[in-house]
Amino acid sequence: MGLLSVPMKKPSEVDFAKPLKTLVQSNYRNLEPDQLNVINEAIAELNTLRNTAVWKVFDKQESGLEVNYRYYDQLSALESKIPVQELQVPFKWKDAFDKGSIFGGRISLTLTSIAYERTCVLFNLAALQSAVASSQSTDTDEGLKQAAKLFQQSASIFTFLRTLASATIQGEPTPDLSQDSLTALGNLMLAQAQEMFVIKAIKDSMKDLVVAKLCAQCEELYSEALRSMQRDGVRALWDKEWIPQVAGRQAAMHALTMLYHSKVSKANKAFGEEISRLQKAVELFKTAQSRSSNPTLFQEYANRAQKSLAEAKKDNDFIYNEVIPDVNNLPSPGKAQLAKVLPLATPLSEEFHDLFGALVPVAVNQALAACEGRKSEMVNGEIMRLREATSALNGLLSSLNLPAIVEVTASGDSLPPSLQEKASAVREKGGIAQLKELIERLPELFTRNKEILDEAFRMMDEERDSDNQLRAQFKDRWTRTSSDKLAATFRANGEKYRTIINNATAADKVIREKFATHKHGLELLSMTADQLAKEIPSAGAGSNSQASNSSAAQTLRSLMESVETMKAERECIESELKGLTIDLKDRFLSALSTEGVINEPAISLSEIGKVIGPLQEQVGETLARQQVLSTEVREAHERFVSESGVSTDQRDRTLSELAAAYDVFTELQGYLQEGETFYNGLTEILLVYQSKISDYCFARKTEKEELMKDLTHESSRQASVAPTPVIPTHHTSTTASNEPASTSASAPASAAPPAAAAAGGTAPAPYPQQMQGIPMAAAYGGNMAAMGGFTGYVPPPMPQGFNPYGTLPYPSAYTGFPPATMVLPAYYGTYPGAYGAQHHQQQQQQQPQPGAPGAPPNQMGW
Repeated sequence: MGLLSVPMKKPSEVDFAKPLKTLVQSNYRNLEPDQLNVINEAIAELNTLRNTAVWKVFDKQESGLEVNYRYYDQLSALESKIPVQELQVPFKWKDAFDKGSIFGGRISLTLTSIAYERTCVLFNLAALQSAVASSQSTDTDEGLKQAAKLFQQSASIFTFLRTLASATIQGEPTPDLSQDSLTALGNLMLAQAQEMFVIKAIKDSMKDLVVAKLCAQCEELYSEALRSMQRDGVRALWDKEWIPQVAGRQAAMHALTMLYHSKVSKANKAFGEEISRLQKAVELFKTAQSRSSNPTLFQEYANRAQKSLAEAKKDNDFIYNEVIPDVNNLPSPGKAQLAKVLPLATPLSEEFHDLFGALVPVAVNQALAACEGRKSEMVNGEIMRLREATSALNGLLSSLNLPAIVEVTASGDSLPPSLQEKASAVREKGGIAQLKELIERLPELFTRNKEILDEAFRMMDEERDSDNQLRAQFKDRWTRTSSDKLAATFRANGEKYRTIINNATAADKVIREKFATHKHGLELLSMTADQLAKEIPSAGAGSNSQASNSSAAQTLRSLMESVETMKAERECIESELKGLTIDLKDRFLSALSTEGVINEPAISLSEIGKVIGPLQEQVGETLARQQVLSTEVREAHERFVSESGVSTDQRDRTLSELAAAYDVFTELQGYLQEGETFYNGLTEILLVYQSKISDYCFARKTEKEELMKDLTHESSRQASVAPTPVIPTHHTSTTASNEPASTSASAPASAAPPAAAAAGGTAPAPYPQQMQGIPMAAAYGGNMAAMGGFTGYVPPPMPQGFNPYGTLPYPSAYTGFPPATMVLPAYYGTYPGAYGAQHHQQQQQQQPQPGAPGAPPNQMGW
């Protein structure tokens, strides 16, 4: 049948595994180990599927369709579950129609965008469908049915690609993905699908008028395809036989229209109309064969038309003697279109199974992360209130030498029991040596994080300097997006990390200063019991052992018991706050499904308030009790001093120093352990960040090499090819004579080589004019705008204010570091103000995906 099929885009090998694992690691930090193993296996399977699918199309077998359906479906599903602009995989695809140059170069485009990969896979799917359809036997109903189905699906995909490609590729696409090219291919596939219905109708001996209508519609579709293929921007793309063949088939469909409409005229006994239509049919069959350079094109039908014309003329000459009207004045049979552009519904594969089912959509994951941030912020706030209040209470007791002052009056020169217990606890926990070890590790942890961040900036600086150097060298021809613009958000996020590290060092400094202030008391508490007893001064003359039996002393002891009870209650409240969990995944999924968007702040604040509200009330109650208790302690202490006559001597000051040192030891030990956890968590995040920078730089390097190769080839061609003269007008087209304007079409200049110009005339161009002046560099798109950065590369359409970086655990008051429920210690979170402000995030509204090929039943039952 000589039906046309579209050539394939040639891919390049890529490795999904490493960048995708990095992306999942940075955005889904709460996955269980078994879930993470499943995801890693899915990533490996996707990598294998890609390497199989993109090469399978070149077999041009029907088996290649299903594997590409599956790959496309997996890309579509994955695209909704990760911040795709963060995925740094350089997808390189070559133009389907470029034949290469004498230097071996081909027009190609490299972008780090899943949407671009999906676009190219769809193009090859449509091309493969055209190839499989063209190979079907038109002698069988099954072959016709399959060919019509696949041609319609191919037309539908090419039509859909017009929207997808323009949204995916920000710069200039490769010629095969241009709007004009996709329009022409879609029109061509639809015309060929309609031709299958024509053949089926003829085989089934359907009514002549129905066949004529189908042919008339097919002729119109071929005319539209021919017009779109002859546009200046795409005419040079096609193989030299394409336009002649389409022009030939357009004329042939017009001839068939006339042939079958003549039968209608004969049945209506309009013998003059019959002859007029048959004459036109014979003429158009010859035109079709001439245009297509195929002398046997539709020869069987041409013979029928010739035979019918001879018989009709004979009968009219001897019997009817009707006047033969002008065919241009005859009515048309009308049109009937069965070939349709079908909506694309996903999944394409009937056996689709989402490899990444364990991952929730991006919008839900971002909402969950934002909710966790809000919850942690509220939890941290309450814990801070408790710890600050407890610290203030400990300060009050230390200043009053409580409870030691009550105990010392009863036990003379011996160490008060409460201080004996505190000293023993300090020794069991490693004493001052343990604190020194933890403090000495801080610079090492700081340096490690700083070096990782510095290396990330070094890679970005090196890439930027290379880009700027080449931009200065090639000037306007260096068309890709500048590094400063492309990596702006990368750098902004890096500066946030640097601020966090700087704040952490400030907190470390406060810790060291506090350690130095209480170093003497810490050294005393770290001594053995005998050594400590020797360091405690003896009681002064003002000591009165019987003062411990006074009512004021008894009141103070009772109040100290109340203090200990309140501290124990606060530990329980803090533990409950740290263990607070809230799972709004189903709620967010429901909101996304029903409303298309998630109002995370409203949902989160409402649900978090329900679970944290009772604990907030308990915090408020214990803080109120502390105010009353502090007043009572001061008053009781004043009465005790007044009644006992105890003076503040050196012993009292030492005991007070020991009490304060114990509180500092407990405080610093907690802060240092949590600070070490903070640095380790930050290291993990910075390594992910550095890995993303590395992927980004690799992708930019790949793009740079492709663009430089293109520019080099362009320069070589310009130096070796002489300027091409303009094609003479008389070589540009040929038009069938005596043909109605509605059916005439121009044959391409490339259909037949132009004859040499006469002496003194203008020599014809060695190549079609449209091939001149198409710089290969332009085909690269010249930019990485569709390329995902860590967060800055946002391909359209993208909701305003969308911040995909919000999903990466950001040190927001310690929120997001492993474990996810960790609470910022009071010291690191409030006193030094160490680790940053709350980092809010917004949700991305997901665009609904269009769907799968499949022709609905039509009049022929297909």
